[in-house]
Amino acid sequence: MAKTKWFFIALILFFISLFLSPLCSKAANPYPLQTKYPDIVLYKANTDKKIIALTFDDGPDDKFTPQILNVLKKHNVKATFFLLGTRVHKHPNVAKQILDDGHTIGNHTYWHPELTKKNIDSMVWEIEQNEKELERILQIRTNLFRAPYGALTEKQIQKLNELGYRIIGWSIDTEDWRNLPAGEIKRKILNQLHPGAIVLMHSAGHWTQDLSGTVQALDEIIPLLKKEGYMFVTIPEMFNDDILK
Repeated sequence: MAKTKWFFIALILFFISLFLSPLCSKAANPYPLQTKYPDIVLYKANTDKKIIALTFDDGPDDKFTPQILNVLKKHNVKATFFLLGTRVHKHPNVAKQILDDGHTIGNHTYWHPELTKKNIDSMVWEIEQNEKELERILQIRTNLFRAPYGALTEKQIQKLNELGYRIIGWSIDTEDWRNLPAGEIKRKILNQLHPGAIVLMHSAGHWTQDLSGTVQALDEIIPLLKKEGYMFVTIPEMFNDDILK
């Protein structure tokens, strides 16, 4: 009787494990879109090499973006800036400085809408309006795109693929838009640090936002990570097999 009881318990546990296994597997994958679309969606580089990409959203402005550019130049680091078309239009000289300093530029839409609440045509308009500003001011087009708030539908991802864009997310969120002090921003980076990381920061924001913590944290974290053996790369370099090996 006891053997029968334990047999049924073991059987129940076996079926529970079969049910939970796929759920655990999904939970263990924090980047399902990169897994599904590995050629066009990137949240982190698949590498054990100590490389890291600094990315900055929502610029340019004439207050914090120049300060960030000065820090990057001071430490000889190249980064990737996802720019808003409306701010490129308003601050063309700062946009030119980003390019002249050798940084990579990506498309972050024109007005910064929540794209999951927009249809495909609206998304395409946002992207194309931004590209027109980039072409007019900088004489470039970009194939890198980051969605505002990082949110996209699968249909939008497929359309972006048709348009020739690579979609860039992040694996370390500094949450610096919350006006965090430098120490907290540094802790967030160090606590989430890993090879192939893409760091989300901001080089501009709402006029009430204070990104001075971002500027200070950047000045302190770059030499610290260099000492730890990390190499700073741009997003296009994260697609380069020679750098990833």
